[in-house]
Amino acid sequence: MPDVVISAAAQVLAHVPLLARHGSKPRRELPKDPNVAAAFAAALRPFSQALAYPANQAYINALHPRDLPARPWSDLAGATRWSRAGEIMPEEEFLGLLAAMDDFDLLTLSSDAAAQAAAALARHPLAKRLDLERVERAQGDVHAVASEAGALDVIADRAAFRCGQVGDEALSAHVLIDNLAAKATATLALLHLLESSGIDPASVDYVLGCGEEAIGDRYQRGGGNMAKAVAEAAGLSEASGADIKNFCAAPVPALVIAASLVSSGVFRRVAVVGGGCMAKLGMKFQGHLKAGMPILEDVLGGAAALVQADDGVSPRIRLDGVGRHKVSAGGSNPQVMEALAGVPRTRLGLAMTDVDDYATELHNPEVTEPQGSGNVPERNYRTIAALAARKGDIAKDQIPAFVAERGMPGFSPTQGHLASSLCYLPHAVDRLTTGGANRVMLIAKGSLFLGRVCQLSDGMSVLLERNGRLQ
Repeated sequence: MPDVVISAAAQVLAHVPLLARHGSKPRRELPKDPNVAAAFAAALRPFSQALAYPANQAYINALHPRDLPARPWSDLAGATRWSRAGEIMPEEEFLGLLAAMDDFDLLTLSSDAAAQAAAALARHPLAKRLDLERVERAQGDVHAVASEAGALDVIADRAAFRCGQVGDEALSAHVLIDNLAAKATATLALLHLLESSGIDPASVDYVLGCGEEAIGDRYQRGGGNMAKAVAEAAGLSEASGADIKNFCAAPVPALVIAASLVSSGVFRRVAVVGGGCMAKLGMKFQGHLKAGMPILEDVLGGAAALVQADDGVSPRIRLDGVGRHKVSAGGSNPQVMEALAGVPRTRLGLAMTDVDDYATELHNPEVTEPQGSGNVPERNYRTIAALAARKGDIAKDQIPAFVAERGMPGFSPTQGHLASSLCYLPHAVDRLTTGGANRVMLIAKGSLFLGRVCQLSDGMSVLLERNGRLQ
């Protein structure tokens, strides 16, 4: 089986505080109580605070998660918008990016908003890859559009969004803007990947989408192919694409399928992309308000990775090191981790300690704890460490050290596909190419029961390994 590598990875955030009220939970809850709506608006962060927030800096690969300061996190001095892996984009630019990605004239911007966005994007390092004429064409009468049947007043006096078809829930304005935001963030990440790696867009043969959006109409809800839409927007003229759907777990199956396509010789290069999920903006805002915290779910993530044949340098994808959660595996957390972290390790004859980094559900605990969801990564790492102890790879009193050395704090937005190990890819590529690590295991889990078609969860893991001689 020919070796396959991840040759590049990129990640971006878009800070969208004024769009946060259109997340599924705020959209349902804020209209019920003007006082709560006012408190929500008052708790939104300015761009400077979102930029300096340590978890956001870790997400764009400006610092490793283990280098995060002690919690509670305060603003990092010297934080910058740009990193080797991507950027954090402010909202006024992101509105322009949405317009640049809008094929159906759904988004209307005020003349001021359009001018501001166009000017900012014209200065962007990726400006040559963006259709800035669309931003200018997007300006119009925001109030007139907002008054149309089914339209969405996105940001008062600045932006409005049409629905695709009145009466079709799958083409409602709040669904379509979610889809467009996913396209924009995924495309932005892919453009950063292409720019930083110097890869010819025409050399990418296929794109796999692993996002949480459900593109379609009333007859084909979730029909999808965000992947091909991103391929077109990013200038991948020779590519086609398809979407991989597995709730939060989708990124790892997407990487495994991409690697399989390259290994088998079907394609030379496959990109895996995932955009942000607007529906999850402000999802846990009630806990934040109760704790006197800012609304932390005010960012949309985007991620992209490139899979290709072995280049002798980049981290290898061990297709013989794939773990899967079989129907018969059981649904408790220990059973899931045995299937995903234990079984593939045993098959390869490796100890649990032969893996330097385990990347699992890396949700930011400052988002989840105030709402009562606890510290998800810490819980998973304790389960993995307990599994290592049960296998005899470590002593029981070494469990805390295992968690500290091979786990990491959560730092991802609560957009589950991004948190399910995809967010660690730029860090993994760095660690595996510089010699900081020999092996990284990506572990993704998904909740299939959310779709009400079965009671099962699902998951998949894959081992990444340093290219060349291990140290």
